[in-house]
Amino acid sequence: MSLEVLPEREPLAAHTGGAPALPELVIEAQQGWSPIDWAEIWRFRELLYFLTWRDVKIRYKQTALGGAWAILQPLANTLVFTLLFGRLAGLDQKTGGVPYAVYVYTAQLAWTFFANSINNSSNSLVGSANLISKVYFPRLIIPLAAVGAGLVDFAVSAVVLLGMMLYFHTGLSAQILLVPVFLIGTILCATGVGTLLSALTVAYRDFRYVVPFMVQLWFFATPVIYPNSMIPAPWRGLMFLNPMTGLVDGFRSAFLGLPIHWGNTSLSLAISVVCFLFGATYFRAVERRFADII
Repeated sequence: MSLEVLPEREPLAAHTGGAPALPELVIEAQQGWSPIDWAEIWRFRELLYFLTWRDVKIRYKQTALGGAWAILQPLANTLVFTLLFGRLAGLDQKTGGVPYAVYVYTAQLAWTFFANSINNSSNSLVGSANLISKVYFPRLIIPLAAVGAGLVDFAVSAVVLLGMMLYFHTGLSAQILLVPVFLIGTILCATGVGTLLSALTVAYRDFRYVVPFMVQLWFFATPVIYPNSMIPAPWRGLMFLNPMTGLVDGFRSAFLGLPIHWGNTSLSLAISVVCFLFGATYFRAVERRFADII
């Protein structure tokens, strides 16, 4: 979309009884691919804040446990994974001496944020159909708000992780200062994939059923419940083409003081940036049709 201020017109001044005419604001759809207008998004930053807070409140509205679900979901998954894969499959012997529960929960911290962001942002445009068809604002704000709402759950889960590390006597290292790097990479990847899927869901409602299945397959292709060392060496480089492989491994290493394989991790970070740029740019290219087909 583009905003254009046209010069004053005589008929408008005549109808206002000689009062100074107001500038006329025309909103036109841009054709083709166009860059992201960050200045426009910044002007609508208050709307982004309120939509993010709205998504947080709606998620836990009329729930008995409220925000406790942000803690219960990863804790329940960690318990199941610890019993099935840690104890029965013997993966607790391959974590480099780190308690398996902490090992898995640290990876889930990044993965749960990523998965929830994709699921929520992919349906965000369809869920805001009334708003899109009546009011003009940068449409990119809607999936951005869905991703931003997931940061609240991430912050709560991070506090629980620190409590688990204290309980299991797992110390912190200076590498924890790298957590924001991997968090930004995860945000970029989630935003890119989420905006792409949200645009596709508007045009093809089948994606509402494709996304949960895709996220489930993506989970098993990401080393959340198993270490990277279990991946055969010839396939290990290929696994890092999945951006979440390097990001999850980076989160785990930053929190637990494990070695960081910067070569493969940098590849995942670069792919996250590419995902963000492609998803957001495609979104901008097709957003002019949203109000007509949503």
